[in-house]
Amino acid sequence: MDSQSTEQKVVEFDSQNQLQPPKGTTFLRTCFNGLNALSGIGIISIPYALSQGGWLSLIILFGVATLCCYTGILLLRCMDADPLIKTYPDIGQLAFGTKGRALVSTFMYLELYLVAVEFLILEGDNLHKLFPETSFHVGGRMVGGKQCFVILTALVILPTTWLRSLGLMAYVSAGGVLASFVLIGSVFWAGGVDGLGFHEKGMLWSWSGLPTTISLYTFCYCGHAVFPALCNSMKDRNQFPKVLLVCFVISTVSYGSMAVLGYLIFGQSVMSQITLNLPTLNMSSKIAIYTTLINPITKYAIILSPIATAIEDTSPFRNSRSTSFLIRTVLVISTAVVALAVPFFGYVMAFIGSFLSVCVSILFPCLCYLNIYKGYRRFGLELVLIVAIVLMGIVVAVTGTYTSLREIVKHMARV
Repeated sequence: MDSQSTEQKVVEFDSQNQLQPPKGTTFLRTCFNGLNALSGIGIISIPYALSQGGWLSLIILFGVATLCCYTGILLLRCMDADPLIKTYPDIGQLAFGTKGRALVSTFMYLELYLVAVEFLILEGDNLHKLFPETSFHVGGRMVGGKQCFVILTALVILPTTWLRSLGLMAYVSAGGVLASFVLIGSVFWAGGVDGLGFHEKGMLWSWSGLPTTISLYTFCYCGHAVFPALCNSMKDRNQFPKVLLVCFVISTVSYGSMAVLGYLIFGQSVMSQITLNLPTLNMSSKIAIYTTLINPITKYAIILSPIATAIEDTSPFRNSRSTSFLIRTVLVISTAVVALAVPFFGYVMAFIGSFLSVCVSILFPCLCYLNIYKGYRRFGLELVLIVAIVLMGIVVAVTGTYTSLREIVKHMARV
C-alpha cells in the first residue's frame, strides 16, 4: 500500500465518522470489556512469578505493562491506516500480505488453544486438592488424581462448546473481572484474618528465575488479540488510548497486589497456582478456590470458539450442524489429551507467555506498525524505541521459551 492511498483512506474514514451519528459501546463499557480481556488465569500465578524473580522484579511487571500498553496503541495506529481493518489478522495482512495474516492467525489460535489446555490443567489441580480421594474405572483401569478431574471437566464443558451463538456465555464470562477482585480479597483475608500471616521475606533478586518471571508477566497482558474488536466497538475510537490506559493501570494494580500478598504469605514455597497453597478448611480459601474453578468453565467455550469457527470456515460442510459438533468435540478431546500429557501449569503458562504472548503482544504490533508506515512517516526517536523493544522481545522469547521447554521436558522425564 503506497502512502497516498493510505492517507486518502484515512481522510475518507474521518469524513464518514464526522457525518454519521456515533454508534457503539461507551467508554465505560469498553473499559469493562478491556479489563475482562486482561483479567485471566494469570492472576493465580503472579505470586509464583514474583517468587522466581524476587522483589525487584516488580519493576519488570510495571515495565511489561507499559510496553504492552504502548504496543496496544501501535495496533490502533495500524487500524487507522485502513478503515476496513476489523481484526488482528487484518493488520497482519495490511502489513505483510497473506503471509502476515497467516502468521498472526497461527500464533493467535495456538495461544488460544494452549490457554484452553491451561484451563483443564487448572481445574484438574484444584479439584484434586479439594477431593484427593476421587477416582473412577474406565475399561477395567482405575483413573484417579488430577487425570480424573481433567477428563470430568472436559466432559462437563463439552456441551457448552456446541453452542455457535455464545452471546449468553459472553455475559457469564464477563464475571472474570469480579472474580479477580474476589480472589484478591480472599487471599488478603486468608493472610490477615485466617492466621496465615504476612511474615515471609522472600529474596530481592534472582537471575536464574528471570526468564520464567518475564514470561509469566507477559502472559498476564496478552489481550492484544481482542483490542481491534474493542476499538471498533466504540462510539468514539479516539478514546481508545484512554481505555488502554485505564485497563492497564487497574489490571497492573490487581496483579501487583496479588503478587505481593501471595509472596508475603508463602514466600519461596508459593506454588505455580496460589490456590494450591491455601488450606481447604478456611472459608476464605474455599471462596478463592471455587472462584478460580468457576471462571475457566465459563470462558472455555469463548476461548475455543474462534479456533472452531476458523476450521469450520475451511470445511466444505461449513453449514452442517453435525460437522460443527464433530470439530468442536475433537478440539475438546485434543485439549484434554494435551492437558493429561503435559500437566505442568506454571511451565506451560511460561511457554505461552515467552513464545506466543511476546510475539502477539510485543513483536507483531511493532513490526506491523513499522512496515505499514515506513513509506511516509519519519520515526526519529520512536524508531529507536521500537527497535529496542523488538530486540528485547526477541531475547525474552528465546530465553523464556528455552527455559520453559527445558523444565517441561525435565518434569516429563520424571513422570
